[in-house]
Amino acid sequence: MRAIMSSLVGASLLAAFAAVGSGLISGVYELTKEPIAAAERAAEAKQLFEIFPRESHDNKLTDDSFTVAAEDPLLTLRGSGTGYRARRDNEVTGIILPATARDGYSGDIRLLVGIGRDGAVAGVRVLSHRETPGLGDKIELKKSEWVLSFNNKTLLDPVPGRWAVIKDGGEFDAFTGATVTPRAVVAAVKSAMEYSQNNRSALFEIEEANES
Repeated sequence: MRAIMSSLVGASLLAAFAAVGSGLISGVYELTKEPIAAAERAAEAKQLFEIFPRESHDNKLTDDSFTVAAEDPLLTLRGSGTGYRARRDNEVTGIILPATARDGYSGDIRLLVGIGRDGAVAGVRVLSHRETPGLGDKIELKKSEWVLSFNNKTLLDPVPGRWAVIKDGGEFDAFTGATVTPRAVVAAVKSAMEYSQNNRSALFEIEEANES
């Protein structure tokens, strides 16, 4: 009987500790989720202005947004995303698209891909990833300038067959010991450019009849 009572008391204590622990975790999450979300928004805004600096447009870039549907076969977002337009004298001069490379070495790589009205890449930035420190994390601008190699590229320059890492017969460098990561990013950037081309009229607010 004493053993049974001891077991019941032990089980009750474990249940109580579990409940308290769960409550603490939930409380911490509620307290931190908004600051974390705010930090993520601030980091994203900073990267938007790295792609299209403030002097390059006269609209409020962070407010001139549009929604991108989840699961688009080219952008492969996990959920709906937000894109942005840069304008000069109300003409859309560039867009920034969210994109996800789902085939990173350690999972999803979330990107921002800026594309000018002329179809050239204005800039690419990495929002988040879990790639290997010292290897795959070189996709971050603060770790290397590799991501700048996309600047001014178009779907025709390099030619389609060269939109790949050098190891695959393409034009873009890979990282020693980490080919999977740059391969995934190159493919995601190319797909975002294809999305922009396919939806050019809507994204750049162009009336087809007036397109030169």
